[in-house]
Amino acid sequence: MTLDTKKNAFVKLGKFLGQFKEGNCIKNEAVFDNDLFFEKFIDLIQLSQSHNGWYTPEQVFFSIQSWAEALTEDNLDKWLSTYDLSKVEQKKVALILAGNIPLVGFHDFLSVLIAGHDVLVKTSSNDQHLLPFLANYLIASEPEFENKIVFVEGKLEGFHAVIATGSNNTARYFEYYFKDKPSIIRKNRNSIAVLNGKETKEELTALGEDIFRYFGLGCRNVSKLFVPKGYSFDSFFEAIFEYQDVIHYEKYANNYDYNKAVFLMSNFKLLDNGFLTIKEDSSYGSPITSVFYEYYESLDELQKRLENESDQIQCIVSNNLVNNSIKFGTTQKPNLWDYADNVDTMSFLSII
Repeated sequence: MTLDTKKNAFVKLGKFLGQFKEGNCIKNEAVFDNDLFFEKFIDLIQLSQSHNGWYTPEQVFFSIQSWAEALTEDNLDKWLSTYDLSKVEQKKVALILAGNIPLVGFHDFLSVLIAGHDVLVKTSSNDQHLLPFLANYLIASEPEFENKIVFVEGKLEGFHAVIATGSNNTARYFEYYFKDKPSIIRKNRNSIAVLNGKETKEELTALGEDIFRYFGLGCRNVSKLFVPKGYSFDSFFEAIFEYQDVIHYEKYANNYDYNKAVFLMSNFKLLDNGFLTIKEDSSYGSPITSVFYEYYESLDELQKRLENESDQIQCIVSNNLVNNSIKFGTTQKPNLWDYADNVDTMSFLSII
C-alpha cells in the first residue's frame, strides 16, 4: 500500500468525521459509504456514555471534531514531510491504549499505519468501541487495511515493538515486561499554565477550556497554575464562571464533593467557587475538580525549574512567558506533529 493510498484513506475518514457536530449532524451524500456508517456512528456516539460515564455526547463530539480538523490532506502532508518512510521495514506494532478521554489512542493508531506497519491494538476497558468503529470505516474505504489492523482482547503476541500508555505504576510493569522490545512507554504527565496577572478575560476564559474539557481527565488538561506573588484569583474565577454547568454532571459533582471534603478534613486552605477548588501545592497533578497553584518570584528561575522537571509536564500554557508554551484554550487541539511526552512517534516507527 502506498503512502498516498494510506493518506487518502485517512482524509476520507476526516471528511466522514466532519459531519458530526453536537446538535448539528448533517449527512453529506458525497462522503464515502455514508449509507452504511452515518446512522450507526450517531447511535454509537449516543451510546458512548453508557459505555463510559465520562464520555458524554458533548465530549465525544469535541474529540470527533478535533480529529476531523486534523485529518486533512494539508495537515497530513505537513506532518509527514520531514520523514523518509520509503525504507521502513514492515513490522507488527502493539498498542496498549489508555481510556481517559475519547479516542486518546488514535494518534498512535494513525502513526503506526501511516508508517507502513501492522497494528495490534489492546484498547482500554473504558474505550472499547469508538476506535474499532473508525477502523472499520478505514477498511471499507481501503480494503488493504483489513490485514493490517487487529484488535486483541487477550494476551499480545507476535509483535516487534510496542507503544504503551498508563500510570507511573503500570509503566514500571510495562518497562519490565517489554524490556526486550523497542518501545515507547508513557507515564503520568500534567499540564500547567503560567500567569502574570495581565491576561485578558478572554484568555482566562480560554484557560477554563484547558481546565474543564473532558472534565479535566486528560494529560493535556491544565492541573496547575504558576502565578506571581500577590496574584489575585478574582479575575480568574470571574472568567471561568461560564463553565459552572460542569457541576450539574453527577460524576463530576461527586468528585468535587469528595475531594473538597478530603482537603477540608486535612485543614488545607482552599479557594472555591462552587465547582472548582484551587489549593496551593508544589505538586503538578491535582485531583479532578481541583487545580493546584504555586507562586513564583522570577520567571527566569521558573523557566529553569520547568526545564529540570520537564519529564512531569505535558504542555505549558502562557502568553509566551516561558519557552515552548502554547496559547490559552488550545491544549486539547494538538496538531499531528505535537507528540505526547515530546517523543517523536514517527521517528521511532521509522527505525524499529
